[in-house]
Order: sequence, then structure tokens, then C-alpha cells
Amino acid sequence: MSFDQWVIGRLRVHGAYAGVVDSVPGRQMVAGLKRFQQASGLKPTGLADEATVGLLRRDPQKPGVDLTMFEKMPIPTEPVWMREARRFMGLKEVAGAGSNSTIIGWAKRLGGWVASYYTNDDIPWCGLALAHWISFTLPSEPLPGNYLSALAWANFGIRLETPARGAVLVFKRPGGGHVGLYVGEDASHFHVLGGNQSNSVSVTRIEKARLVAIRWPATGGEPAGGRVTLTASGAVSRNEA
Repeated sequence: MSFDQWVIGRLRVHGAYAGVVDSVPGRQMVAGLKRFQQASGLKPTGLADEATVGLLRRDPQKPGVDLTMFEKMPIPTEPVWMREARRFMGLKEVAGAGSNSTIIGWAKRLGGWVASYYTNDDIPWCGLALAHWISFTLPSEPLPGNYLSALAWANFGIRLETPARGAVLVFKRPGGGHVGLYVGEDASHFHVLGGNQSNSVSVTRIEKARLVAIRWPATGGEPAGGRVTLTASGAVSRNEA
């Protein structure tokens, strides 16, 4: 059972969730968390933090007694938008005339001018992917005005001096930019989870010299863990357009 599936199940037991019981950390889970937090006297952030998870373990029929039938559920080190991104690992755009319906579906869900403009997955989609992952799991988070532009993410959320898991990394490249999520780093490269990396959702290495900004969602809670040191293994990104 995934962490998000556990959260949804516990919210349902507490009468705070009426959506589909699955492992997708979307708007229904966020709304359920806010209802539960409000009823429990917590700040309604919609995030499954330590205090919220501790209260979810309690039996709603015995509010003063911890559950004994469940193991203590550890909170993932990766934030919710990064867990959502992980669900799409390996997703590829369609070569040639067709387009991947999932990628096109992200544009339709986000709506506005992007829904009518983004009709072909040959258009760079790293910003589109990030906009979907963040807006799906943090529905109150303001997105950049033109989130299809990777460089527009340099003003997203709040600035970080050093990265933490899930931080938004913005890079420059000839003719534009690239944006993705911080997984970790080695001496010379960041390891980045993102879309449109060799035409797919993947983790790849990007040179540190290309970094423009490190950002964090304003509604994403506090960054945790700091830098993650990894070995210098894996492909270096060569194609982000």
C-alpha cells in the first residue's frame, strides 16, 4: 500500500473523504485533508504532515487512543507533487503526426489558452508536465502566467538557496530553458525528474553550470532534508525540446 493510498483510506474512515479510493494524491485527497485538519484543530494546509498523519492513525470511535492495528506510516521524503510525477515515469511523446493523449490531456485539464494552443506533443512540454503535477496536488498554488515557458518558472513560488527533494530547478539551454524536479546531485550534475527529457518523463543528469533558479511552491510546506548526494551515474540530458 502506498502512502497516498493509506492517507485516502484513513480519511475515508474518519468521514473526510468521499472520492475514489486509489493511490492518486489529487484534489479530492487535498480537500479531504483540509476537512480533517479543520475538524481536528490543525491548520488546513491540505498536506499530510506529521501531525496530520499521527491523528489519522487514531480510531475515530476512540479519539484519545492510538490505533494498534496499523503500523506507523512513515511520511515519504519526496513531496506530494514529486510522488505524482513519479507515477508517469517512462511516459513518452508520440513520434510523428500523433500525440500522447496523456500529455494533451494535461493541457486540456489546465484549461485557458493552453488548452487550445497545446495540440501537439512536439511542442516542448517540460513546463506543462510540471504545471500538471503541481496544480493537481497543490490546487491553491499559483502557476507562472506562461508555464509552458521553462524560464518563467524562475519566478515561481519562493526562492531557495539550496535544493531539497522536489525543488523546482530551472535551467538555461540554447534557444530556451528547461525545468524539472530535484532528485539529488553529484559533483558536476543535478539529477532531475522532469518531462520532455529525451521526449519522455525520466530522471536525467543536467550540468550544474546551466542552473538559473531553485524554487519551491509557496503552499508546499517546508523543504525537508536538504541536498541529496548521489553517484555520478545515469545519462546526461542532451534533448529537452
